[in-house]
Amino acid sequence: MKFLHTSDWHLGRQFHNVSLLDDQAAILNQIVQYIADNPVDALIIAGDIYDRSVPPANAIELLDQILTTLCEDMNVPVIMIPGNHDGAARLAFGARHMRNAGLHIIANFEQMLEPVVLSSEDAGEVAFYGMPYHDPEVVRHAYQVSLSSHDEAHQLLCEKITATFNPNQHHVLISHCFVDGAMESDSERPLSIGGSDRVNHEHFMPFDYVALGHLHQPQKKGCDYIRYSGSLMKYSFSEQHQNKGMTLVCFDKQGFAGSESIPLVSPHDMRIIEGELHTIIANAAHDPQPNDYLLVRLTDQHAILDPMEKLRQVYPNVLHIEKPGMLIGVDQPVTSQRLKRSEVDMFADFFNEAQQANLTSAQAEAIAAVVHELKQGDSE
Repeated sequence: MKFLHTSDWHLGRQFHNVSLLDDQAAILNQIVQYIADNPVDALIIAGDIYDRSVPPANAIELLDQILTTLCEDMNVPVIMIPGNHDGAARLAFGARHMRNAGLHIIANFEQMLEPVVLSSEDAGEVAFYGMPYHDPEVVRHAYQVSLSSHDEAHQLLCEKITATFNPNQHHVLISHCFVDGAMESDSERPLSIGGSDRVNHEHFMPFDYVALGHLHQPQKKGCDYIRYSGSLMKYSFSEQHQNKGMTLVCFDKQGFAGSESIPLVSPHDMRIIEGELHTIIANAAHDPQPNDYLLVRLTDQHAILDPMEKLRQVYPNVLHIEKPGMLIGVDQPVTSQRLKRSEVDMFADFFNEAQQANLTSAQAEAIAAVVHELKQGDSE
């Protein structure tokens, strides 16, 4: 048996006021094409299907298109759980009716104990359990127990699930959580404050595979079969060096038989470029990907007039500029040499930056005359 493990689609996400929906649509089409070329038995989405609990209409439409293609046209079962960004009740609307079409949305604790069972000749029966994202207080109220952390909640829910195990089946858990010690990025929304959101991976040991969501970097934790697939695309500049994709999981008669990372490529990469403005602009002519989403760190130590406009002439998708060079020496005392600079000298610097040319002697004399006239007026 083969199935694809994905998570953190974040459909409808805005990044620096730019909609990423077209990029997301292109990536989802890559998933559809991969499945068309390499048939699988199921697709898993381990939470954060949408970027917010009330998603925009175009994000809902995109998800509907993809699920219709997968479940109805290609007959591929899709198993999903809500994450901390999703509104569980909204996501699960009509879930019971959609099961007949192969769409399994596991959004509450009752459904959590009713696994989706798939079978194949080479692996036998595999039971997929979905653990919807939950706050500890929700679990405490649902089961009338005393607990306060995500770890305690996960321990309880894993015990509830394992108590239902059929020994003749293999068991897959789908969960959206922060496993203790795993690597995070800037783009994940904290589940709680003070580290109480961390979950011990040992709770997952009884399962044959654990499909995790929430953290955007692909990684394993504790065992080869406890994995984060990572997000479908980069959602912050801190993720610029991460390889995005999905995880192909294989099962045989003994259970988990291995996994493979399947790359997914966004039409626009997310990169950080650093250097002086004139160097960055000159190098743009040789950049094979000028349309990427960029954070530019300018190392110039002098003021620059409208650097964003200059950069966007060669890099149209510069989203943010940082100027660490401007902070060098800001705490140093003003020197007498700097205090002696005349108004004409300072204007000459501005003119050079704005026009990329030096003041002529005639222009300098004209500016000096204007400055003199203004000073004369102030003294009268």
